[in-house]
Amino acid sequence: MTTKRMTVAQALVEFLAHQWTVDGDHRERTIPGMFGIFGHGNVAGIGQALAQANAEQPELMPYYQARNEQAMVHEAVGYARIHRRLGTFAATASVGPGATNMLTGAALATTNRLPALLLPSDTFATRVADPVLQQLELPHDIGLTVNDAFRPLSRFFDRVQRPEQLYSIALGALRVLTDPAETGAVTIALPEDVQAESLDVPVEFLQDREWHLRRPVPERGALDRAVAALLAAERPLIIAGGGVLYSGAEEALRVFAEATGIPVGTTQAGGGSLRWDHPQYLGAVGATGTTAANRIAAEADLVIGIGTRYSDFTTASRTAFQNPGVRFVNVNVASFDAYKHGSTLPLIADAREALEALASGAARYRVGSAYAERIAREKAEWDATVDAALAPTGAPLPGQPEIIGAVQAASDPRDVVVQAAGSLPGDLHKLWRVRDPLGYHVEYAYSCMGYEIAGGLGVKRGLLAAGDDRDVIVLVGDGSYLMLNSELVTAVAEGIPLVVVLIQNHGFASIGHLSETVGSGRFGTTYRAYDPQARNFQGEQLLPVDLAMNARSYGVDVIEIEPGPGAIADLGAAVTRAKAASGPTLIHIDADPLVYGPDGEGWWDVPVASVAALASTRTARAEYEQQVRAQRPLLGEESR
Repeated sequence: MTTKRMTVAQALVEFLAHQWTVDGDHRERTIPGMFGIFGHGNVAGIGQALAQANAEQPELMPYYQARNEQAMVHEAVGYARIHRRLGTFAATASVGPGATNMLTGAALATTNRLPALLLPSDTFATRVADPVLQQLELPHDIGLTVNDAFRPLSRFFDRVQRPEQLYSIALGALRVLTDPAETGAVTIALPEDVQAESLDVPVEFLQDREWHLRRPVPERGALDRAVAALLAAERPLIIAGGGVLYSGAEEALRVFAEATGIPVGTTQAGGGSLRWDHPQYLGAVGATGTTAANRIAAEADLVIGIGTRYSDFTTASRTAFQNPGVRFVNVNVASFDAYKHGSTLPLIADAREALEALASGAARYRVGSAYAERIAREKAEWDATVDAALAPTGAPLPGQPEIIGAVQAASDPRDVVVQAAGSLPGDLHKLWRVRDPLGYHVEYAYSCMGYEIAGGLGVKRGLLAAGDDRDVIVLVGDGSYLMLNSELVTAVAEGIPLVVVLIQNHGFASIGHLSETVGSGRFGTTYRAYDPQARNFQGEQLLPVDLAMNARSYGVDVIEIEPGPGAIADLGAAVTRAKAASGPTLIHIDADPLVYGPDGEGWWDVPVASVAALASTRTARAEYEQQVRAQRPLLGEESR
């Protein structure tokens, strides 16, 4: 057997460079590059291996800098979603704080069912230098390191304690990364001494290896039961989740919806599954949903969920589906999600395969004329509501809906909007008119503040790798911007064009509104000068922060929109200018945080204090008790 003498780190880097994901006729590199921030834990291991690869074969494993370890994982996730989970990035960090900075990213990747490969460095396996700088010591378990915190956050976790373990660990990691049902954060902990140890690596381990995407077809019995339930339904509804897009099933969904007349609502991850102006598309469903989707959902007697996790936002905290006889056909490649909430009609299959099978099995099914008219009426009513919400008001400080309207109007149909946290996901879910399957990228499974810029950079990087010239527009509030804005420097360093629209409302608009609804009066949700007498931040004195100057100091081209009646027109012009730029551009606009998007008749369960001295809290509790009466113990049908 031919072998090659290499360090563990060198072998891992070369192994990763030769992994390929194959989906039908499409073949792409599973790990096209690696992000890294170096310290004593990885500079002599993975760092040396990357430097050597760069000197000998620059295309083998391209290295990219980052400014924050959490952001590296966000970039990998953004890349993975725009590539429909066929490729992702690896991220290497040093021992201790560098490694644990990736924990949030790991949780985000796993929650979103998106692949990311994490390579945190670990303390000495030999313990010859013990304790080392940045090592956690626990007397009850000396073998425990901070990297063990990745275990509950990862779909695969292992630690290379000896060089010979690399082979099975690396292969196991790639299996999970490329498995549509199991994918998420994959973590290989690498002790810093083991990274630099050498071994004779079989050349076979370093050769190209293909990982063919699994597309399981539905079992005949389960399919027959699902078709029978559909044929008996009078008011069916489809809920399209992220699985539709990861499977590339949007065309199959369109054909099925048109043939049957069944309306479609989407989750945050499913945005783009159907064009906004399609007759069967009712928009977002659930807590951040539209009146059209939520009214139909309330009366639906059959819900066909395709590739959805059925989060509390999708189910409006289990209040969305009020028909006592409603049944659920849960189509999902993962049995964990297919069986959610007591469904007796799971269809464990690839979304595209399942949709094509359902279309064939229910070829003669068509919704009744009265239901079709109801669908059209609800859609028309909501479309008119959106038209009004997006229209400029001429107010000195525009509201968020009209800001969204201006950005939408200046964007091209194939552009990608990126968001993650705050009030923007709710408004975008209702108001952004998605015109392309990949045009809507809102990370809402983990809804991580700070994801936006790093995730948007990952999206743009993924598009560039695919030769796709569409623009990426990041919408971010000042709260999220302050959480993680450092990757603007990364965009500047690489000359990556990115449009960032920073909405300044001096605080947390979403939680401020939520705080009012639960009776806490926006306490702690605004950015104001500290009042030493009242001992709070509830005064009127705004902070003298200048986030536009902050971005400008990074080398970003900044456009500031002056408050006034012409702000919305200026914003549209600024987006057009930014889209033509060759590097990153940030547009700064002040907004009124008290202007909300239209009500979609959805609800979100946030428990209110059952005992309170504040009258506002007592009032909120009474309203909460009214709402929880509509909750169902299970999504699935009642016992039959």
